[in-house]
Amino acid sequence: MSEKDEDLSMWDEALDEQAEAKEASENAEPVELEELTEDESPITGEEKRKLDAILDIPVTISMEVGRSHISIRNLLQLNQGSVVELDRVAGESLDVLVNGTLIAHGEVVVVNDKFGIRLTDVISQIERIKKLK
Repeated sequence: MSEKDEDLSMWDEALDEQAEAKEASENAEPVELEELTEDESPITGEEKRKLDAILDIPVTISMEVGRSHISIRNLLQLNQGSVVELDRVAGESLDVLVNGTLIAHGEVVVVNDKFGIRLTDVISQIERIKKLK
């Protein structure tokens, strides 16, 4: 089979997939969703004061590229130019930790000549609460 025939075959497959997807979407059934409503009990002045106190608590946020376990002997031998191999693959997302607790994953970005992190996956509140227990 020539390269041109392979390209045509790939196009045929793609068009078939597109037709199947269109057919599937035409046969889709509508789903009834609950109406979103605001909470019936707005927060009171006392609750707002307590929330404001919590919102002002400072936390430490850190980004972890990776980890490595080495012996003290190897640690003492490190000097300028030494390379420490980490447990992450190049291109893998970083861990975002708040006070040592994983809250998200992200990727490094540069903004105005400064490093930053773009969050790619935020750990759900339920998962974070489970890790606290």
